[in-house]
Amino acid sequence: MAHFAELDSNNVVIRVVVVNTEDTCDAHGNEKEYIGAAFLENLLGGTWKKTSYNSAGGVHKLGGEPFRANYAGIGSIYDPINDVFYSQQPYPSWTISAPDWIWKSPVPMPQDNSPYAWNETNKAWDKVG
Repeated sequence: MAHFAELDSNNVVIRVVVVNTEDTCDAHGNEKEYIGAAFLENLLGGTWKKTSYNSAGGVHKLGGEPFRANYAGIGSIYDPINDVFYSQQPYPSWTISAPDWIWKSPVPMPQDNSPYAWNETNKAWDKVG
């Protein structure tokens, strides 16, 4: 099974589907992204990119090579220059970069096991409760 993300004209993921392995393989049984993408384009239209269910934060959960940094979800963004998926920016002050492609606040969240919420106005973590 392979997972593919459909992209809109702004490279935002609008859906993710699972494709049978035989619909993504060449005559020799080798999985090829372009074959799976063409299968989906013929079946459903649209633009498709393969995504890995086992990739998160630039790490492969099973120890393999991470594919496109993160698993694509609806609303995720595909960056064609860096060939990665990442989530929408949660706050204007947060930044993202390789290798994990996870948004980071300008100030680390305190690690005291208390609940916090980000305060964009003050650019700080506010204790909740």
